[in-house]
Amino acid sequence: MDLLRSLPIGLYLEQPVTWMHHLDSRVKMFWLTSFLIAPLLANPYCRLGLSSLLILITLSARIPWRVWRQQMGWLLMVACFVFLITTIAPDGMAIDHQVRLPPEPQELTLPQPSDYRYVIWSGKAFTMISVTITRRSIDLAVRISTTIFILVYSSSLFLLTTAPEEITAGLESLIKPLRRLNVPVTEILLTLTLSLRFIPLVLEEVQNLGRSIRTRAINWKKLGLSRSLQVWLMVAEKLLENLLLRAEQIASAMTVRGFTSPNEHQVQWHQLRLRWCDWLALASLLVFWGVRLTWGWKI
Repeated sequence: MDLLRSLPIGLYLEQPVTWMHHLDSRVKMFWLTSFLIAPLLANPYCRLGLSSLLILITLSARIPWRVWRQQMGWLLMVACFVFLITTIAPDGMAIDHQVRLPPEPQELTLPQPSDYRYVIWSGKAFTMISVTITRRSIDLAVRISTTIFILVYSSSLFLLTTAPEEITAGLESLIKPLRRLNVPVTEILLTLTLSLRFIPLVLEEVQNLGRSIRTRAINWKKLGLSRSLQVWLMVAEKLLENLLLRAEQIASAMTVRGFTSPNEHQVQWHQLRLRWCDWLALASLLVFWGVRLTWGWKI
């Protein structure tokens, strides 16, 4: 159950403070949006470059190895597994065709103008399974695996180096014009902040319940299906009860601090200020999109 703490959901690294922590949350949102959009209609080389860029950013920020391993280890394993399965799976281009000319008595081999081959390798794996690796299967494997890695890890890196209050303040600054359309911006941001704070509590409760079941050494085979379902229903009921208790405690804490409603209570999220490093990051973002729009299109 300790795996739940390593999931890239709602985790924030307070120490050590890296150069990414000093960037404005709005600048990091622009970079995150760019990483989410850039893989669309991109060639495999661009996708691999985006993945390498994320790894380089992580290394340059000097994030501790324990955090780097937790955040990226399982994700890299899943991406490699998806790449392997997609590579050996059929590529969807198995087209049957009928020969128009009668077969020749002797097969004639003609010299080819290039060494291009659609089928890269064909044979039997583990002496049992027939496997065919084509150029399209490798292209699909690169696209799927890199898309999973880029989308998940870019969001994870953003949450890892940005506090929930900074995310809320940045979003409030960006969507402030929607107030003219009577959109409840403050209520939406308050809900988002509480959600980001509540996700680690949910993971902690699930982990505690999982440990309590494991320490009791329940023999599931002797219980049978019906009794096992009863045990899991009791665990789910206890989880819901604990989560409601946590929510009630949060509501009581807000009430004690004089919080009545977002419109009447002044909410100070975070003080935003653009520094020279933020302007440098924005200039780098322009270079990033210039390279993407010039050489990153799908071949």
